Amino acid sequence: MIQAGAASYLGLNLPQLLRANEARKGHDARADACIVIFLNGGPSHLDMWDPKPDAPAEVRGEFKPIPTSVPGVLFGEHLPKFARQMRRCTVIRSAHHSVNNAHAAAVYCALTGHDRGEIGGGARPDDYPCVGSVVGVRRPPAHAVPPHVLLPFITKEGAGGPPQPGFFGGWLGKTHDPLVILRDPNAADFALPELTLGPDINPSRFDARRDLEVRLAAARKGGTADDLDGIRAKAYDLLTAPAMREAVRLDREPAKLRDSYGRNIYGQSVLLARRLIEAGTRVACVSWAPDANATWDTHGNNFVKLKSELLPQLDAAFSTLLDDLDARGMLERTLVVVVGDFGRTPKINTNGAGRDHWNFCYSLVLAGGGVKGGYVHGASDKIGAKPSRNPVTPADVIATVYECLGVPPDLELQDRLGRPYVLCPWGRPIPEVLA
Repeated sequence: MIQAGAASYLGLNLPQLLRANEARKGHDARADACIVIFLNGGPSHLDMWDPKPDAPAEVRGEFKPIPTSVPGVLFGEHLPKFARQMRRCTVIRSAHHSVNNAHAAAVYCALTGHDRGEIGGGARPDDYPCVGSVVGVRRPPAHAVPPHVLLPFITKEGAGGPPQPGFFGGWLGKTHDPLVILRDPNAADFALPELTLGPDINPSRFDARRDLEVRLAAARKGGTADDLDGIRAKAYDLLTAPAMREAVRLDREPAKLRDSYGRNIYGQSVLLARRLIEAGTRVACVSWAPDANATWDTHGNNFVKLKSELLPQLDAAFSTLLDDLDARGMLERTLVVVVGDFGRTPKINTNGAGRDHWNFCYSLVLAGGGVKGGYVHGASDKIGAKPSRNPVTPADVIATVYECLGVPPDLELQDRLGRPYVLCPWGRPIPEVLA
């Protein structure tokens, strides 16, 4: 009240003061937005970002190491474009956690920083919220666009299983779930007709319906709001948001650029993520699998699947994204995170030359807003089995992401019942990673 009273002498009213306070929430942010490329199922760190050329054949595998743009840093041979981007990246080679069997629990751990051991199962309303949901609360977009978008799948815990946890609003409530885009951006007829008014609804009729709904809801509930009202309000906003309608128009992009991202569902999803960030969305998450076992979960044919499909697609999408963001002047303020739920076993199995789950040591990549370029943090041992230097947990990684985005990792938020939760109590930002 004192602050508001003093501000009135300067010509500021209370709403203006509150908006100023909101703006200051992100004043220490190194980045304004984040794109998460989540390699769902567990990418093989040994065949990608942490090759072991001197290890025995049953560990080093079929792929040869190649140099990157940073002297002394090697990648697997099927990431040549990614390797040239190393000068812009931080690679963490010493991540680890406790979950080795349940994909759901490992995904939840990687995306929220909360390790619940091997407790699997689908998403729950008492889960901790994902980064996008928190940033949407703390730093809502300046325009009428969704703060957080998930695409192109709600990844299932196995084919036909429940949705994995870690991608949603959890105890913040359904109104803080991401907008989910489930259409294939690579399809020739890709569009989101849900974002346009029906042919029989003109703007004035739409406004009248909206006004009636607001008055009916207030009368029905005594003026209180619930999750459904919040979801309705967001739907109304999206239907009147030209920025969002324009963002999903991938046909506006040059064909050559679309080709560079890769003409597949994942490459075009990464391109769409960039367009959403450019429109004002804070966090866009690309979950690279329809279900946990479909893509990066390479228990069998690890080398065939990586070489023929997964690595070329990732190589094109990631390297093009960094070049594209840089060309648009966006890379400095956009954090890009490439991570999975865990790594793969150092020793190749006998199930068609596959690698199995390995949570004891794995790698991930950060680039852009707020992190160093050309830096490797931590190291694994001679066979990539355990961290040998500077071990980090998913909580540390998530705390670092929050730090870049101007959200204190020890921030206390309340759920819908007013109960307090500390956002990421187990993690600490990794100072060596921060620019």
